[in-house]
Amino acid sequence: MEKGAETSRSELLDKALAPVLGFLDNIGTIVTLTSQTIVWLVRPPFRPAQFLAAMDFLGAQSVFIVGLTGVFSGMVVTLQTSYALRAFSAEGRVGGLVAVSLARELAPVFSAIMVTARAGSSMAAELGNMRVTEQIDAIATMGVSPVQYLLSPRLFAAVLMLPLLCILYTSVGMCGSYLVAVLWLGGDEGAFFQSIRDFALPKDISMGLIKACVFGFIVSAVSCRHGFFASGGARGVGVATTRAVVQSCIAVLVTNYILTQLLLDM
Repeated sequence: MEKGAETSRSELLDKALAPVLGFLDNIGTIVTLTSQTIVWLVRPPFRPAQFLAAMDFLGAQSVFIVGLTGVFSGMVVTLQTSYALRAFSAEGRVGGLVAVSLARELAPVFSAIMVTARAGSSMAAELGNMRVTEQIDAIATMGVSPVQYLLSPRLFAAVLMLPLLCILYTSVGMCGSYLVAVLWLGGDEGAFFQSIRDFALPKDISMGLIKACVFGFIVSAVSCRHGFFASGGARGVGVATTRAVVQSCIAVLVTNYILTQLLLDM
């Protein structure tokens, strides 16, 4: 009886600790794989074609979805802000408030989420499919590092292209803001641009770009980790892709708060 009770307690303890141990194992795997990716990033042989293809996939092919999201984000934030400021007769300040909101928060966060949904999921699915069909093993058999060939270009492209997409998001978002505030609601054009000059500072732009670089690193690291170690056939690839998207989005939102706190205190 005592032995059975001990076994039962051990099983309960294992079940209680399983989520924590799984979380720590996931973090450790991401750190280890990403460290290897960074090391291989600066080691020859360099393959410019792989880097350009990754930049095209992560950057150029994400322009439409990021631009579309940016326009409507700027429009809806302007609409809501205009109605809120109308109670204080301060509609002329809407341009500056929207500019700061886009540059600091909306542009880096939403750009990262859109890239996660479009490119991060695709990276995880592609790498997972290569893993379960043994293509990654075949690359290693040919004497080529799969980490250098497959992961390093994706990490480099994500860190480089996400800040550019963030700038695009902010720019088109301000165009949408101008459309609503000035053309649709009949606001004063001079007051709109003056409020931008009064409120928006270079620090706001630099904050957004720093966040975008970090978010690009996170999205690539998490997506590549789940795709690279996928297992279990087609179902396993689907699970890996889902985990990559969910964990990337959560990591972006949590990191956004931490970075905001740190950058505001600097």
